[in-house]
Amino acid sequence: MLYFFQQMLNGLHSGALYALLAFGYVLTNGILHRTNLAYGALFAFCGQTMILTVAFGYQVLWLTLLAAVVLGVVTAFLYAGLISQVLSRSVFEPLADRTPNAIVVTTLGILLVLSEASRIAADTHDWWLPPMLAQPVVFAQGAGFQATLTLIQLIDCAIVLAAIMLAAWAFARSGFGRRWRAVSDDPHAAALCGVDVRKVFRHAVLFSGFCAALAGVMAGLYYGNVSFGSGLVYGLKILFVTAVGGYLSPPRAALGAAAFGMAESLWAGYFPIEWRDGWMYLFLVAALVLIGPGRDQQKIA
Repeated sequence: MLYFFQQMLNGLHSGALYALLAFGYVLTNGILHRTNLAYGALFAFCGQTMILTVAFGYQVLWLTLLAAVVLGVVTAFLYAGLISQVLSRSVFEPLADRTPNAIVVTTLGILLVLSEASRIAADTHDWWLPPMLAQPVVFAQGAGFQATLTLIQLIDCAIVLAAIMLAAWAFARSGFGRRWRAVSDDPHAAALCGVDVRKVFRHAVLFSGFCAALAGVMAGLYYGNVSFGSGLVYGLKILFVTAVGGYLSPPRAALGAAAFGMAESLWAGYFPIEWRDGWMYLFLVAALVLIGPGRDQQKIA
């Protein structure tokens, strides 16, 4: 039972990252209703940017490690804001009314550009941060085994929980949340009612980018490295998870993604890890087939 409890604790951190990414992905996809393959690349790009900036600040600018980390975090969020604005104004808005394949192909190209930009900036090397806040916190122990989480894992989980709860509350109570639901339900009717559809969409893409940046920063600080090629893997997982749960509610998508992260951790603890991604994708595809195509035709209450 302690081993099972440890796998559940491990799933909290991976589930938190997936939940944050899913929340941000649905913010954009709920309005766009098009597949965005660039979202995972933005997550990896921001994490890699943070790591490279920390290395530059520490080795070249002679900053303290804490100051270099702060500089890296700020830089990652600035890049996320810039890229989100470019995507919104130059890609999503012009192609929103075109065939869905136009968005898929364009965002695939953006994924390749961001991945290659990260690879070139890192000179095709993996840069690693030193372990930070790696002290274990014991939750249970017995028979020579301890169920633990590190401080950085606990901090990451607390940040994600606070961010999603605050965002979900604001989404339910704020004017932006009401306008987002109206635009997601019927953008033309929302425009006739005086809603600035373009402004709502740009804000949604910006907030979505900040979610990806926060997830990338936390992954970089915990793992010490975010590979420039990991964006495709994370992006596909979030794409499938949100497709199963639907695009009508970011909080619900975040909850489903957290459960997916927990399931991944349990698989890694009890079955061959090299088969984990294959079986998890198979499960998501099976869920999509069983759910059927009629789910996303619901109206937002």
